[in-house]
Parts: sequence; structure tokens; C-alpha cells
Amino acid sequence: MDYCGEKQTYKKAHVCPKCNLSGEKVNEKTVNSLLTIKKALQENTNYYLCFSKDCDVAYYNEDDNIILISEIKVPIWFKNDANPKYICYCSKVTEEEIVDAIVNKNCKTVKDVVKNTNAMKISNCAINSPTGKCCSRQINDLIKSLNEQ
Repeated sequence: MDYCGEKQTYKKAHVCPKCNLSGEKVNEKTVNSLLTIKKALQENTNYYLCFSKDCDVAYYNEDDNIILISEIKVPIWFKNDANPKYICYCSKVTEEEIVDAIVNKNCKTVKDVVKNTNAMKISNCAINSPTGKCCSRQINDLIKSLNEQ
């Protein structure tokens, strides 16, 4: 179980047509909710989040249609020049705030970070987060990375 209360899977599949790196499948509802201009998404196709920090593609589908980062409402935290770098999109908690909690408030777990920040206080990940999933994975990644330094 993830902290948000439901089992989550993170499959990487299908490559971005621009940078040729694997992406992560994202629900069409998520993509649709983050578009700046409503446009018809292709039906019966899977959408993927491009995980290249250098690529200007946010999402793409199996037919290689792309949605650029300039076409979505929020900056994607791992992309170059993302500002702000939200980790928890629902509660608008930034990477900087979470790093501060880990480094200066001795947070060692996601639960500690939640207690010391506003992260995960509001939960509507399916429409707020670019992954469409809970941010606990990104918080865990930050904890691991800072503990390895």
C-alpha cells in the first residue's frame, strides 16, 4: 500500500517519439485535466508521461501524437526549468520545502515529511499530478537521494 491508501503501479513502456526514452502510462483523465486548452484526446489509446528532463514533450500516445510542456497547466517537477518544482501538486508543496524537512527537520520517512509539511493534506492526485498518482514515490526518492549524500 502506498501512503495515499491505494496500491499503485509504475510501469514504464512505449518510448517518446521525440527523445526516444521510455515513458510512464498516465490516465487520460489526468492528461485532460492538465491541458491549458481543451482539445479532443484520441480515444482508445494510452498516454505516457515523458521522463526526459531535457525533452519538451509532456505527454505522448501510442500513435506518437505529442502534448508539449507548454500545453499543460503545471510545471513538471523533473523537467529543466520547472518553476516551481512541485512534488505534491495537490497541496502545492515544493521540492525545496521537502528537502528542508528532510535536512533541517530530520524527516526520515514519508510520514515524517507529511507531519512537517503540507504535503498530502489534500488528495486529488488523478487530476493534479502529472503522473496522476500519489507523490509518495517522489518524496521517497528525495529521502533516498539525500541520505545517499
